[in-house]
Amino acid sequence: MLDYVVNAFLTLFVVIDPIGVAPVFMGLTARGDAAYRVRMARRGVLLAAGILYAFSLLGNPLLSALGVGLAAFRIAGGLLLFLLAVDMILVRPSGLRSTTGEEQREAMDFEDISVFPLAIPLIAGPGALTSLVLLMGRAEGDALRIAWLLGALAAVLACSLLALLFAARITSLLGTTGTNVITRVLGIVLTALAVQYVLDGLSAAGITR
Repeated sequence: MLDYVVNAFLTLFVVIDPIGVAPVFMGLTARGDAAYRVRMARRGVLLAAGILYAFSLLGNPLLSALGVGLAAFRIAGGLLLFLLAVDMILVRPSGLRSTTGEEQREAMDFEDISVFPLAIPLIAGPGALTSLVLLMGRAEGDALRIAWLLGALAAVLACSLLALLFAARITSLLGTTGTNVITRVLGIVLTALAVQYVLDGLSAAGITR
């Protein structure tokens, strides 16, 4: 049980990457005051929480309705997370875990960035949604595991809120280089997790043992 909880927390923390989101958030809210940043941070995390919790509970039933097996989704999800990890290691914005340059310029034209791009895709991005479905599949319907998973998600969202509220301090303390170093380290961890998901999917499909 402890291994599952730790794995769930680390996976979600790495994929959402609160520290990496903070500098982007500062850039998007550069024209606003402190009160505006606090309002956007709270609203964005709240919206992302609703999306993530809804998808964690409805993701597997949706896959079943579409006729997609968990083994296939593990392989596909592992490959997606691997691409995400490569982007993190190369510090390359691709839209998987961050906004592209064009999206950031578009977001700057709106006063409310809480829905886009903060909630989606910065916090509740494809990687986070995929990870939740995979982790729910590993819970195998165990109510206690599901409760711990939802608790781990709450803890990561709390970390995200704190990172956004203290984004100015984090950005000034770490700088661009420090933030990129942390992102690369987390990317290496995510690479291993992604490969493990692919191996689990291949094993569940009977391709390997």
